[in-house]
Amino acid sequence: MKIKNHWMKVKAVLERGQASSIYCSIASINPDGTPTITPIGTVFLREDNTGYYFDHYTSALARNLDHNPNVCVMSVDSGFWFWFRSFLKGRFLAPPGVRLYGKASPLRPATEEEIAKIEKRVRPTKWLKGSRLLWTNFTHVRDITFTEYRPVTYPVMMDGLWDESET
Repeated sequence: MKIKNHWMKVKAVLERGQASSIYCSIASINPDGTPTITPIGTVFLREDNTGYYFDHYTSALARNLDHNPNVCVMSVDSGFWFWFRSFLKGRFLAPPGVRLYGKASPLRPATEEEIAKIEKRVRPTKWLKGSRLLWTNFTHVRDITFTEYRPVTYPVMMDGLWDESET
């Protein structure tokens, strides 16, 4: 589905899912044609159907994108209370997830603004040893231009969450 007219809703669903899971999944194609999925905790969306992620610890994903830039980014709200309320009511109160399809750019140096955003995201855990080991030295990003989306759907519990023209 075309993403332009529904970007703000799609963006909100992805960001809520990423906040609950701490990551998004990025699917790419290996050079031999097989698919692979990489969890990425550094995805940021802009207001214009684009986003970026910090290409850090992603050697297989980086090789794949250098070979074939097509990606699918998926985010699902994995929050316990989101699912508990949904099961209790027998319907989702908000879309549970979304897939975004697009193309990733070549690697480029991150801007000061982009580095400030990742530092703000990881600041609450900066005092933890694991956080310092994993969430430092971010220097390069890949932009992603999104052209289509597909909601993550579950039967029966989705009524009214996406207009028919959106799905």
